Amino acid sequence: MSTEKEEFIAPLSEGLINEDSLAKFRERIGMKLRINNIFNQNVTEEALRNYAAGIGDPNPLWTDKEYAANTPYGTLVAQPNWLYSVFPTWVLQGLPGIHAYHSGNDWEFYKPILLHDRITPECEFTGFDIKESKFAGKFVMEYQRSTFYNQRGELVAKTDLWLVRAERSASRKTQKYGKLQLPHPWTEEELLKVEHDCLAEEVRGNNPRYWEDVQEGEELKPVVKGPIGITDIVAYCMGANPVGLMAHHLSLRQYRKHPAWAFRDPFTCAMEPVYAVHYNKAVANALGLPFPYDVGAQRQSWGIQLISNWMGDEGWMKKHYAEYRKFVYLSDAIYLKGKVTGKYIDENGEHCVDIDTWAENQRGETDVMPGHCTVILPSREKGTGPLDSRLPKR
Repeated sequence: MSTEKEEFIAPLSEGLINEDSLAKFRERIGMKLRINNIFNQNVTEEALRNYAAGIGDPNPLWTDKEYAANTPYGTLVAQPNWLYSVFPTWVLQGLPGIHAYHSGNDWEFYKPILLHDRITPECEFTGFDIKESKFAGKFVMEYQRSTFYNQRGELVAKTDLWLVRAERSASRKTQKYGKLQLPHPWTEEELLKVEHDCLAEEVRGNNPRYWEDVQEGEELKPVVKGPIGITDIVAYCMGANPVGLMAHHLSLRQYRKHPAWAFRDPFTCAMEPVYAVHYNKAVANALGLPFPYDVGAQRQSWGIQLISNWMGDEGWMKKHYAEYRKFVYLSDAIYLKGKVTGKYIDENGEHCVDIDTWAENQRGETDVMPGHCTVILPSREKGTGPLDSRLPKR
């Protein structure tokens, strides 16, 4: 196969959003979906360590057995976002050849996930809307709901998520993001500043953050990622493997069964998954994007890391919501930030804090990932904490 081209565009399968495809898609609403992209189910030291490494999370609560033994958990615990490594909260289904962009999650967390637990996910297709965008014209906003259960049948978490389903040819024609200069033209001074900010991350850990000490309007210490490179994507795939990546005979067998999942790379002539949009420029260009971009679940995991760092070992993340508004390209840096917007005692007598969250990139865009969350903190005055009612009886 000749590769003598000025620009390499991956030859992707092309689907259309039309009445026929939508009619078939509509028939699937309410279906319990078969999950073929499960990765982790058993909570092992390796699974926790690999996921923490994959998102660059230094919190010892997830990976240091000796440290974790001296916390209220008494053992290693999975960070809330570890559930993304069980499966990415979505099942690619229906609308063959129509690209799927994971665009956000609305999480609720109920029970801690401890070392040696076993987690079973379920997923339901809950509906879709037809919308318009400057990026791809008419698109489908697809909704799914995922639930996660432990080996005792207890619901540990649920999430509603949404996927943008867009025609590949339409987004390629608009070239909405074609004027961005990528990779980003960093100066050495700018790079050193980003790396300094990245290393300045603070983990609250075993120093409890009490509800009484929180002030409305206070800002969280940012979590900084970047410049984001291919290794960051590879590390995430090692920790979460969102689409069940495999090689050679196994992958070819899957691609023959599902041709719209793969393409032949014009550089190497190898068959690659469309998921390679996160590390392969040829497939990114085929979608009308100038450069590969980050993984949605990976990005929200960074946002959850921000909150876990701030609340400390004795806090509990009750809810976390985020919308993925802008692409985060390889070579970008992203600053995850938050501000306390309210504190109150809820109907259950728990001491809650609401936080608005957002992400900024080096181009000064502040709407990369807007969101909000609710955490429950221990009370110094009451002598109570959210883990009192959530940890299993010993």
